[in-house]
Amino acid sequence: MQDFSGTITSKLPGTETSIFAIMSALANETGAINLSQGFPDFPISEKLIELVNKYMRQGMNQYAPMLGVQALREVISEKVFNMYAASYHPNKEINITAGATQAIYTIISAMIHEGDEVIIFEPAYDSYIPAIKINGGIPVLAQLQTPDYHIDWDIVKKMINKNTRMIIINSPHNPTGSVLKEEDIKMLIKLTKKTDIVILSDEVYEHLIFDGILHQSVCLYPELAERSFITYSFGKTLHATGWKMGYVLAPENLMKEFRKVHQFNVFTCNTPIQYAIAEYLKDAENYNYLSGFYQQKRDFFLEQIKGSRFNIIPCYGTYFQLLNYSKITDEKETDFAIRMTKEFKLASIPVSPFYHNGFDNKTLRFCFAKTEETMMKAAEILNRI
Repeated sequence: MQDFSGTITSKLPGTETSIFAIMSALANETGAINLSQGFPDFPISEKLIELVNKYMRQGMNQYAPMLGVQALREVISEKVFNMYAASYHPNKEINITAGATQAIYTIISAMIHEGDEVIIFEPAYDSYIPAIKINGGIPVLAQLQTPDYHIDWDIVKKMINKNTRMIIINSPHNPTGSVLKEEDIKMLIKLTKKTDIVILSDEVYEHLIFDGILHQSVCLYPELAERSFITYSFGKTLHATGWKMGYVLAPENLMKEFRKVHQFNVFTCNTPIQYAIAEYLKDAENYNYLSGFYQQKRDFFLEQIKGSRFNIIPCYGTYFQLLNYSKITDEKETDFAIRMTKEFKLASIPVSPFYHNGFDNKTLRFCFAKTEETMMKAAEILNRI
């Protein structure tokens, strides 16, 4: 087909293919062990598969309501109350989404106008900045402070002005595995009090938090929850990233604005899977076990690589482990990640693409949502480098 010869003005100039797509494609091409993209390599629950099949056979294969299946919203409302003592009305304040990334994009589209400023913390999940820019917003970037990737709230305070419309937080944090503390949330409350600033809290790894640490959900703080959207991912909770299912919580006035956009960019999500998840989540043990399950995987992976030359950066949540390689080579992160994939047959994700300026700290991200067999093979390679 002949290329269109007209002038095209890109809404995202300079945007390139996601580093996740690049590294996963390279892993497939080279036959490398893929610890790059964040997905489990073990099967999901057989019970859950049976439930999806059950509801397909029952004929639940047509459009679900725009809000999501009623039974699922009710289970979520009960789950949130039991975990955080927070009340979200299943009809007015909960919406099912096609994954958390869609929820995030829809929130930003609903709330951000031309010239609005959005504070985000780098390294940041790669969908935040494009979603802000494509909606005419201005990303304002605060760098997390190494080596533990904490927020310097004095810096944030100086960034806030009359144009600040939103602050995006993410805990447990992708890609670093750091978590927000109670004092962080209290500072956020203090800085946003008596402002029109909206909070977008990305909590997709809420159940993947370790060492007895309490997840500081926005739900726990009513004075913050009243101005907040909170996003979640069933993909992370159910080991089913390919289903692209999630949900969003927000007070009624914010949810009304969310739904104005949601109804036109997605409208509704996979119906039989919603019914299946609703029944599956009635048993709280189907998600309460996740913290111990993934902590065991983290500890196993770290035990296997304790003799390597990589410096281990503490991981308190998610299923990602950062390793610093400054004792091994001076290569740039992306160059070393590519060479390691081609030469050693182990794929990881460089952290530098999570920064707008490509900040290079000689650090790679490895996913440990894998079988012990996969992790042992990966560790053998890491120990040789």
